[in-house]
Amino acid sequence: MSRTACLFVVLGVTCATQPLLAAEPEAKDPSRKSSVIKRPAQQSPQTSARKAGGKTGAKTADRAAAAEAINVQGRRLATTASSATKSDTPLIETAQSVSVITRNEMNVRGVLSLNQAVRYAAGITPDLRGGIGTRYDQFLLRGFSVPTFLDGLKMQDSPTGYAVGQTDTFRLERVELLKGPASALYGQSSPGGLAALSSKLPTAQRSYGDVTTTGGMFDLYRVDADVGGFASDNGSVRYRVYGTVNGQHTQLSKTGSRRFSISPSFSFGGDGPTTLTILGNYQYDPESGTYGGVPLEGSLKPASFGYLPRNFYDGDVAVEKFNRKHGAFTYIFSHRFNDDWSFNSRGRYDDIKVEQRSTYDAGYYSSPDTVPRYAYGTNEHVHNLAFDSQFKGRVNTGPLRHVLMFGYDYMWQQAGELYTQGDAPDLNVLHPNYHMTFPDQVAAARYKADSHQVGAYGQDEIHWGGLVLNGSLRNDWYRSRQIERFSGSDTRQRSSQITWRASGLYHFDFGLAPYISYSTSFQPQSGLVSNDGGKTMRQASPSLGKQLEGGLKYQIPGTPVLLTAAGFHIEQTNVLVSVGSLSYSVQSGKVHSDGFEFEAHADVYKGLMVTAAVSVQKVRDDSTGKPLIQSGKGNASLFAFYTVPSGSLKGFGFGGGMRYTAKAYGGEATYGSVWLPNYALFDGSIRYDLSNLSPSLHGWTASASVRNLFDKHFVSNCLAYASYGQAFCYYGERRNAQGSIGFSW
Repeated sequence: MSRTACLFVVLGVTCATQPLLAAEPEAKDPSRKSSVIKRPAQQSPQTSARKAGGKTGAKTADRAAAAEAINVQGRRLATTASSATKSDTPLIETAQSVSVITRNEMNVRGVLSLNQAVRYAAGITPDLRGGIGTRYDQFLLRGFSVPTFLDGLKMQDSPTGYAVGQTDTFRLERVELLKGPASALYGQSSPGGLAALSSKLPTAQRSYGDVTTTGGMFDLYRVDADVGGFASDNGSVRYRVYGTVNGQHTQLSKTGSRRFSISPSFSFGGDGPTTLTILGNYQYDPESGTYGGVPLEGSLKPASFGYLPRNFYDGDVAVEKFNRKHGAFTYIFSHRFNDDWSFNSRGRYDDIKVEQRSTYDAGYYSSPDTVPRYAYGTNEHVHNLAFDSQFKGRVNTGPLRHVLMFGYDYMWQQAGELYTQGDAPDLNVLHPNYHMTFPDQVAAARYKADSHQVGAYGQDEIHWGGLVLNGSLRNDWYRSRQIERFSGSDTRQRSSQITWRASGLYHFDFGLAPYISYSTSFQPQSGLVSNDGGKTMRQASPSLGKQLEGGLKYQIPGTPVLLTAAGFHIEQTNVLVSVGSLSYSVQSGKVHSDGFEFEAHADVYKGLMVTAAVSVQKVRDDSTGKPLIQSGKGNASLFAFYTVPSGSLKGFGFGGGMRYTAKAYGGEATYGSVWLPNYALFDGSIRYDLSNLSPSLHGWTASASVRNLFDKHFVSNCLAYASYGQAFCYYGERRNAQGSIGFSW
């Protein structure tokens, strides 16, 4: 048996994990590393910049514990989330900001990616690569890039960020955005929060399914199938299988994407005290567009010839390649000892392999209409293991009701990469030739890296009348090693970190709930640090984050209508600051993020689905005296969709939305600070239950949606580095319409 297999078996027995982070599926809605120039690694924006509903009390505690113990397989409302506490908890009783995007909302809006799913949430700086770089999910939350957790387990980034998985959103039941530091429960994470995704898993229905075909602009095609039910007469064994075949040309000339994915799952134990769910997934992306951009001059600002078209491509057809293979195996185990205590466990193994070649423009012009280009390639293979296990129970101490949780988690990663680079011919932007001759690339680096993280944590949620107090404490032990074989370098990092969270909330009978919370986070960093001018070197220590948040929540009693308002102050310290062009940094940086957010959500109330959001934020990097690169000043959005309940138009749904993004900082160009102007975009959706036309069409649904309805021309993001003379920009997504026909049973 291989080392990887042994690890998985041993850890699965000794530290197996729990169904957290919205693992239960939601039923269908009843209403219906070198220089910036030579190595453009997929890094976080921060790294890149520095390198260049009910009443509280006993009933509530009982209800939450019972729901967790039973592992409910029914529909979970948008007013309930599990990411903040690792247990299903009404948002009205959660003393932290959480945004929920349900399967119903994603269906109505025609969401195709995580980037599109989060666009209507408060605090989002969306689409960092515009409508171009769609192979990764890239957005900021409260000014910071955030990690993704799938079914409660972290999707680990590779050391250089190329072999990173991307989850097809059609296999998801919901998305939760947990805002602010969350290391007290999750270990290494971002000060901005995290994105928690939940897969479709077997439900308690005897038989169900859905097959949908979709077509649209840029030659979009999709076929999605989702079937499940009982595999035994009594429902003790259940199954569900999701699969997709899809593809599309991108909005750039000469590029496109394709995907094949299948996700089978089986659940054993039915509704009994012990259940085990096995989930497999294999996703193959033989191509995934491009990762290039356009020079700032010619996009955000006019060049001598004017502006480049939105379909301008800076690569080469023969060189461009992106091939990703991602296999994963997940288990979810739950055992209920009695009405008060349970054990939950889960684990996942990921195998991700990415081969890519690319050429990209240098971000400046060598002549009025010519850009230099660079070529590089990577072949990266990553193995990831993640486990999380916990005991949960209830204890009474006098009038106080305690919901206790004690947990342990583990993460391991092994990665290797061969990096190549080469020269590339210049490109005439007015008369581009996409079939030029390139010299062979040569191997420039070969690394091997491995890392381990162990975490132990505890949480006590105390209920006393309408008062809810929450305290969480955690200790993490992290170590990593990276060997670069060509240079012979061998760098190591070892650290231990304590993080915690404390919060208080009071839920009044009439639906109002004021709250306050304090939470901390840590993130390991790669890079060498010196405090004596380079005489001695050491690996960088983790960056540290802390947040103070206070706010109000109001849920109209007896309805799914929830309003939230929050103010926050975030500080990130121990941030790396480069020392000129030297090979080391100093660890003196600090980042501040201050802001206010408001959200309103109803899914669905009297046939109406509404989501509204407003955020204002200021994100500042003390090391530069400027805003944090790519961070925006806030956003606002409104989406509403109404389904006619009766009459001749019964079953017809229609709606639309507006999403506004405030101006954002794009770095420093040779002419000074780069600011992207604000922009507002409009979307539209319609849907019709065809059974209202004829009983023979029972189960058939037709729908259509369009993004950027008026085809607004805008620049979504820029990355400007004056010290390198480079400035890249990315055009936003063009008007993109699609239509679907689906049959469900």
